[in-house]
Amino acid sequence: MTGGPLVVLVGPMGSGKSTVGELLAERLGAPYRDTDADIVAAQGREISDLFVDEGEPYFRALERAAVAEALAGHTGILALGGGAILDDGTRALLAGLPVVYLSMDIDEAVRRVGLGAARPLLAVNPRRQWRELMDARRHLYTEVARVVVATDDRTPEEVAQAVLDALELKDV
Repeated sequence: MTGGPLVVLVGPMGSGKSTVGELLAERLGAPYRDTDADIVAAQGREISDLFVDEGEPYFRALERAAVAEALAGHTGILALGGGAILDDGTRALLAGLPVVYLSMDIDEAVRRVGLGAARPLLAVNPRRQWRELMDARRHLYTEVARVVVATDDRTPEEVAQAVLDALELKDV
């Protein structure tokens, strides 16, 4: 395949993009890539440190470039950072690709992320801030997605199978 990634995973922090992405890559015999990990490797610093030290606009510029590069050159499973879809150019690049939005409700987010971990956008009032982030982003995730897969009360394996079924992809 030369037309881009087999699957692009989008969704909020803690929705399981990395875990499900690695499972999908294994099951499809394809490479896995995470744009947040690309940024950390290139910058030599954690994303939370980039937010604190350089600010969100600086991080978003790095993210925009990392996503564009990955979409142009990666043919496996690709996971994007939770806020990548905020950029108009990124959303345009995702048009026509097999994008899957991994959704979850706030109770699931509390269980998975704790909403108190090192998440720079959730530092003050995590539950309220998570709700506000989702209110601002949910329609963007839905806009870019070919498929929405709810992750609530599902194992990563069940979510991976739901993605495969929804996109009609077969295991190797």
